[in-house]
Amino acid sequence: MANKYSQITPEIRQYASLCMRNGRIDPELYATYNVKRGLRDVNGKGVLTGLTEISEVVSSKQVDGQSVPCEGKLYYRGVDVSLLVDGFIRENRFGFEETIYLLLFGELPTMAQLDAFSGMLAEYRSLPTGFVRDVIMKAPSKDMMNTLARSVLTLYSYDDRADDVSVENVLRQCIQLIALFPLLSVYGYRAYRHYHDGRSLFIHPPRPELSTAQNILHILRSNSHYTELEAKILDIALVLHAEHGGGNNSTFTTHVVTSSGTDTYSSVAASLGSLKGPRHGGANIKVMQMFRDLKEQVRDWKDEGQVADYLKRLLHKEAFDKKGLIYGMGHAVYSLSDPRAEIFKGFVERLAAEKGREEEFALYSMVERLAPEVIAEERRIYKGVSANVDFYSGFVYSMLDLPLELYTPIFAIARIAGWSAHRLEEIANEGKIIRPAYMNVQERRDYKLMRDR
Repeated sequence: MANKYSQITPEIRQYASLCMRNGRIDPELYATYNVKRGLRDVNGKGVLTGLTEISEVVSSKQVDGQSVPCEGKLYYRGVDVSLLVDGFIRENRFGFEETIYLLLFGELPTMAQLDAFSGMLAEYRSLPTGFVRDVIMKAPSKDMMNTLARSVLTLYSYDDRADDVSVENVLRQCIQLIALFPLLSVYGYRAYRHYHDGRSLFIHPPRPELSTAQNILHILRSNSHYTELEAKILDIALVLHAEHGGGNNSTFTTHVVTSSGTDTYSSVAASLGSLKGPRHGGANIKVMQMFRDLKEQVRDWKDEGQVADYLKRLLHKEAFDKKGLIYGMGHAVYSLSDPRAEIFKGFVERLAAEKGREEEFALYSMVERLAPEVIAEERRIYKGVSANVDFYSGFVYSMLDLPLELYTPIFAIARIAGWSAHRLEEIANEGKIIRPAYMNVQERRDYKLMRDR
């Protein structure tokens, strides 16, 4: 018998049709009143709503007084992320902990400072007594982002200073959540697979000497085994997803909710709800599903004509989910290139070689090359189109044998660093509550007594 709480009854369908009929706004009104839908102008450029020192996304430069598209750049606290990655790779170190330090405190750490900070994360990487049994294993959800949000909100009850929004206390809370996100995500997944799929349940405790990336693989895999390359590529993925300017949806949510004066747990849960959306953190799952369909529909992966034809069918809503999108291609800000995808690609090729999946990597490379040409032919676009970081991240996670259910939580494990930095910045600057304007376009009308309706 179906769960009555999950049923859509005829009455609900009727009410839903009312919502749709009376909720539609004439699209022409947005132009009439010069509304910046999605807080973007007509060219897709974000409306300036705040200032930050945490990160910078660059997609254009000024040439003779004109804005001209350029190769994308991403800076954390003024440091080029490509140089950051090159630096810790050259010194044969993991970089996510260094990235967290840089984002939170605005400075690159010395080795002593980094060791001390990593030690602090290791100390905080333990859940309250009974939390796994009493919270994570109770009513496990099929969606790990919901599980993560529920766990975060429940941690409020374990914090004696949960509502203290001083910088010192919020920093303490943020560092603890950064440390705990891998456990909350992986343990939530293990509980679901056990109770719903009958899989063996194992809970590996984290090891203090391991990096965040190493610990994720250690607690996820039954034998705790991973290669050095696997851990380093996951570490790079965390670094590249840690922050992306104040205007992305989940980080803007952090600013909006923080500006109300609410607690850290509520703020982070709200940002998790944003990141869960397929237009934001769930995009790499769509890329994986699209490529799965491509492999089923295209007989010869090496035939550019067949692949291009499939891409055209995507744009014409004749393939995959019929939404008219080539997932992983294009970005709200970047046009010529997404620096995160550029950094990632070389490491992805190395991992594909280690895993014996060179043929699949060649297919990804072909789609990356053909998609902009097909989009330019089929559609009028106002800016260039290039592969974004989601294009390759899903492929990486599949080669790391990460379950699809953890793709977006891995994003959250990284992005909690950026959210924390922005929450602290919002508090430090004591800004006003964020309250943009909406114009009412409903005509006024009289109230009718019940007998006259």
